[in-house]
Amino acid sequence: MNRLGFVFATLLLVLAIASSMLFVVDQRQFGILYALGQIKEVITQPGLNFKLPPPFQNVSYIDKRLLTLDSTDAEPMLTAEKQRVVIDWYVRWRVTDPGQYIRNVGLDESAGANQLNRVVRNAFQEEVNKRTVKELLSTKREEVTSDVKAEVLEKVGGAKPWGIDIVDVRITRADYVDTITESVYRRMEAERKRVANELRSTGAAEGEKIRADADRQREVTIANAYRDAQKIKGEGDAEASRIYAEAFGRDPQFAQFYRSLEAYKASMNKKSDIMVLDPASSEFFKAMRGNTVPAAPATKK
Repeated sequence: MNRLGFVFATLLLVLAIASSMLFVVDQRQFGILYALGQIKEVITQPGLNFKLPPPFQNVSYIDKRLLTLDSTDAEPMLTAEKQRVVIDWYVRWRVTDPGQYIRNVGLDESAGANQLNRVVRNAFQEEVNKRTVKELLSTKREEVTSDVKAEVLEKVGGAKPWGIDIVDVRITRADYVDTITESVYRRMEAERKRVANELRSTGAAEGEKIRADADRQREVTIANAYRDAQKIKGEGDAEASRIYAEAFGRDPQFAQFYRSLEAYKASMNKKSDIMVLDPASSEFFKAMRGNTVPAAPATKK
């Protein structure tokens, strides 16, 4: 029984030692093999590998994929015009030489990202100080990112190369700080309101002008129509008077009788009209007394 237990324990020990001597490198990683704290080998190809058991040899891994570093702070930068702007950016980078990366940066990827963040921010600060807001916002943004990329590559590939490659540098946002943006927005709003009020007042003035012109044209039209109507009426009255005069001139007695009837009509127009007259002596009823209407003279043949 003791012998069986010893064999079982020995087998477990052998399996543990064998498992510690095997390691797998993923295709997304670099494998760094250490021997007594020194880098012995960098394994770049994926697969199963062998090593001595700890503490003689150990293995660590570094991501070989394309990594993205985003800006982590929003501290304003000064332009050539001394305007404060906020730049948001991102960098795409990868580890190309794990040995140099570990020796000069470290094994911790977060520490490497923090160092790279400082380098990129300093490069952006230098480039922003040289340019105006207009250049940052529109005309020379690509030139800024190209210059920043060149500066970062020069820094990470200097006397102590980092063993990394900067693939791309991009600006995601370039804008004034919040206080200036709010001030600009308020000025734009005030300007828009001023223009709107000016247009409204101009429109009101034009409207009053159009209404006044329309009223004037209406008055002129009415006056012209009234003038023409009075002219036509006068011509009609003149023609009627001419016809009456011609008719009355042919028979004066009939004309006198007609005028008397018109006078009766005007005097007795209402039922409430009362007149106290002497029919025998009043000239008013002269046409109704005796021979009312003298006969028209006979036409001579």
